[in-house]
Amino acid sequence: MNKTLKIAGAMLAGMVAATGVWAQDLTTVRAAVLQIGTVNWELSTIIDNGLDEKYGFDLTMQPFADNGATRVAVEGDEADIAVADWIWVARQRAAGKDYVFIPYSKAVGGVVVPGDSKAETLKDLAGGKIGIAGGPLDKSWLILRAYAQQEYGMDLKADTEQVFGAPPLIFKSGISGDLDGAINFWHFLAKMKAAGMRELISVETASAALGLNPDTPLLGYYMKQSFIDAHPGIAQALYDASQDSKGLMASDPAVWEAVRPQMNASTDAQFETLKTDYLAGAPARGPVDLAGADKFLQLMAALGGEELVGQATTLPEGLFADVK
Repeated sequence: MNKTLKIAGAMLAGMVAATGVWAQDLTTVRAAVLQIGTVNWELSTIIDNGLDEKYGFDLTMQPFADNGATRVAVEGDEADIAVADWIWVARQRAAGKDYVFIPYSKAVGGVVVPGDSKAETLKDLAGGKIGIAGGPLDKSWLILRAYAQQEYGMDLKADTEQVFGAPPLIFKSGISGDLDGAINFWHFLAKMKAAGMRELISVETASAALGLNPDTPLLGYYMKQSFIDAHPGIAQALYDASQDSKGLMASDPAVWEAVRPQMNASTDAQFETLKTDYLAGAPARGPVDLAGADKFLQLMAALGGEELVGQATTLPEGLFADVK
């Protein structure tokens, strides 16, 4: 073998050693996502910056119209991962499905009120109208009800009028002044705050007051245990890529400019608030606090019953992926 070929071979071997994988050995991971989902910001960052290849997999995104379709895709093996809150994943696992949860975000909602509202606490919303996205079993609503009962002896459900609706409807009703308070998904709340509404209390604050661990990530990727078994290390690889993407988003403004077209931010104020609240929801690296998660599940079971948690009255074994 001539000297040039030896050098080229050595360089190639070094590249393989550095990455730990040949390109053709990359595991394909198909992500079922909403067409306008906020997780797309992270997944796009992973793909655009080669973080999937860095950790030995090839990430692809498959857009769907609604959450139900993403769940059907994973169940039918048309996709490998999707995003859900871990209470839902626990319910599926307790019902016999081999779903495993990988932490992604601890971003949660809260209550916002009009900028000129005189309300200082939830107690001040008595007799008022609260708009709630997500329905009567919305986890933010349940936590805030428990908090109001504990702090003020207040039955938030009985003492207010609730208006349930889709997130865009609650958003529009809130900024138009038709509601005394609003509970919405975090990214709609960010836009509501950018429009001049103010946060009365966050679910994070209410959770801490209830003795829950506010650092427990609520949202995450889920995949089948059978997929993990067929591709050893894939859960950790996805978690590492997710953590790296958050690091980039926290440190490199260019990353946000790249994802801005996906953010549906109509003003600079919306863009900045979305960015701030997204980064605030990034969970610290490390395993999930199992005791804290179990306590949270017990509260959800007490407030939402079987309709919310199904058979998952205790934390299902193996629910959370063993990631570090």
